[in-house]
Amino acid sequence: MTETHFICLNRRQEKSKGRGFAEMQPLQVYDHLIDSPHLSELIRRINATTDEDRQRELKSELPFICPHYSGFRDNARNQASIDASQFTFTTTIDIDDKALVEQAREKALELNHQQGGTWEDMVMHMAYSARKKLHIDILLPVGMTVAEGQRAFCQELGVEPDTTCFTPERFIYVTPREFEIYRSPEWCQTLSEEQRQLRQQAYLDRGLTIDGRTAKGHYYDPEKDDPLQGKQPAISTTTATTTAKTPSQTFPTAFKGIAYEDIIAEYWRLSGGQPAEGERNKKLHLLACHLRSICDNNPQWLMQVMPWQGLSEQEMRAITHSACKEPTRGSKLITEILQKIAPQGEWQEDETPVFRLPSHIKSALPHGMKEALVGVPQYMQMPVLVALMPMLATYADGVEVKYCDGQKQLLTLQGFVFGGQASGKSICKQIIDFYKEPLVREDTVGYEAEQQWNELKKTRKANEKIPDDPKPVIRVMPPNFSRASLLRRLMNAQGHSVFVFSDELDSLTKGKKAGRWAELDDILRKSFDSSEWGQDYVSAESVSGLINVRLNVSMLGTWGAMQRFFAGDSVENGSQGRGLFALLPDTAFSKMPQYGHRSAADDAHIQQAIQRLRARSGFIDTPRLRKAIDKWNEEKRMESLMDYDKVKDTFRRRSAVIGFRCGVIYHLLTDKQRETKGCIDFALMMADYCLSMQLQLFGTALQKKQQEEEEQRSENKRGANQLIFPQLPSTFVLSDLAALKGNNMSRPSLMRIINRWEAARIIDKIADGKWQKLPLKQLSKPRATRAGA
Repeated sequence: MTETHFICLNRRQEKSKGRGFAEMQPLQVYDHLIDSPHLSELIRRINATTDEDRQRELKSELPFICPHYSGFRDNARNQASIDASQFTFTTTIDIDDKALVEQAREKALELNHQQGGTWEDMVMHMAYSARKKLHIDILLPVGMTVAEGQRAFCQELGVEPDTTCFTPERFIYVTPREFEIYRSPEWCQTLSEEQRQLRQQAYLDRGLTIDGRTAKGHYYDPEKDDPLQGKQPAISTTTATTTAKTPSQTFPTAFKGIAYEDIIAEYWRLSGGQPAEGERNKKLHLLACHLRSICDNNPQWLMQVMPWQGLSEQEMRAITHSACKEPTRGSKLITEILQKIAPQGEWQEDETPVFRLPSHIKSALPHGMKEALVGVPQYMQMPVLVALMPMLATYADGVEVKYCDGQKQLLTLQGFVFGGQASGKSICKQIIDFYKEPLVREDTVGYEAEQQWNELKKTRKANEKIPDDPKPVIRVMPPNFSRASLLRRLMNAQGHSVFVFSDELDSLTKGKKAGRWAELDDILRKSFDSSEWGQDYVSAESVSGLINVRLNVSMLGTWGAMQRFFAGDSVENGSQGRGLFALLPDTAFSKMPQYGHRSAADDAHIQQAIQRLRARSGFIDTPRLRKAIDKWNEEKRMESLMDYDKVKDTFRRRSAVIGFRCGVIYHLLTDKQRETKGCIDFALMMADYCLSMQLQLFGTALQKKQQEEEEQRSENKRGANQLIFPQLPSTFVLSDLAALKGNNMSRPSLMRIINRWEAARIIDKIADGKWQKLPLKQLSKPRATRAGA
């Protein structure tokens, strides 16, 4: 994602530039240089002599690259000629101590692949220098200057930064291909205009130039310059290990009149007490994840209200930054604490919180997704994406992927958007209508062939042969189709999926009531899993057959339509767990929303993205995405187990699948060889959002169903889910658990919880009827891959 670098040629190459260099892209020039036999010979001669003057003379013949700018005014490499608009937002770390080279190389690669870490996918390039020292090109985090980035990354490497590398006009010599260690697919690629503006604005907000320099012309360095009056970067760059709180802004110290200190004190009481020294990072991260919902998901605000427990500022910034990367719709435990300690009626959780796409995810969306959000109000952007994903899945129907369980899947998706009348759902329809145009045009040809065939059948004479059925491929179906027509279209689809869009969910609900679609729930469930479905009739006039259902649906509807559509057995049979849902907030008495318009270039990007999806086929491997979703699923499993929340455990399984499929589509649109950090962020955000929506919409109904089943097995009705595990003392007996779960729960039910906890190795039996909580070593480390709502 970096901008192309400024490459300077030596005298020999300058003379040959007219033989093709002018027509090359910068990366092509670089590859040509590093493959040059002359370059390898120069390096050999440099290392063959011990005369330092001769070494300098030979090195002066090497081509060089400027990491900080892709160009200078008048092609003059000096500070007076800096063109700030050409800043690359990258810098190069020098490791000149040969004893530290291999340590730094290994650590840099580890940081680059550390999922959720600050430096994940930020290493752009690594190569040995002419004398086998090390150069590491890194992409700077948003808002961080060259000096800050150098200091922060060197601190992670465990080496001292070379302050001579902070100069704007700096250059490094190019070395042969065999010296290259690592190259990111994003190296020497141009930043999007949106990313460029985001990063430039971050500097301007700090009172710096658009390339991160001070008024004196050098990159801002907190070790040497006075503190800035504007905002600080999102991640601390100081190397000091202080325990004093130093937030750059002042935030409220109370929420709705309740002091954060009181909220945190009650949290510690309910969660088993303050952390011991060996568990500070994990427990403080968990606390931050709970508090973020009442700190506007702001890491600086969290820095101010969080207890530091003796950790350094760098560690605390990493914890709060990590917590605020995760989307949140609130914390159940914090809600209970507020309701408990707040004055009566003073605090009430919003019924329909608005989910806003995190800015870092929105800015990184690939072409084909980002254009759908052009001109769309923030509160409508997630509903638009939910409606769009099944449409994109329809175009990507030639792709097969391997899921975390080792099984292969297709990218079938079902999206449902709900809101009140006149809530703005129509914007989803307008966008879907544009995206499906290529399929509609192709279907028109098929419909015409089918119509001609029907006319020939009607007009043929009694002794004439019936013409062959053209069996056209029709990909887009109306919402009021019959079971027979669906089967016919799927049988003729030649392996493609079929797409159904309805801007009024009630049109399907009425069909369901009328009996036209008695197996609607079954069809949707089997479609999600690409399972077999069909019918068999004796009559030759009826459609018979057995096919694997491949049906993508996007549906819009009101609250009432949703309740009617997902009523009855659908709660129990899992239809909701296979759907991606979005809610529109109540817009009663709100002003008219203002919509923007896509440009011709936006429309062209959409058509190109559609063609990219249609061109992909066969097995596509996504190991990084698979690993991230597997980790997410395991975290949610452990959360469900600790809470003994069967509802959450039920929904988290398919939410993971849905998030994974959304991530695959994102990956296909990027056209990259491997999954980017943005792809993983997006997939995990979609999984989180999907799970939260399913719990909000159907959690109570599913819980009631599960309770009824327990009653049928002669067990008492279990109480409402609570965070029961953290509330238990370090050693506990069955009566402690019973008090938390509700004294009406039977002993067999309580023992079933105990058995599950023992199997998960989070408790151990120390005596008859007595257990001890174990350190949660089995829990995955806190994830830090997505930003909050």
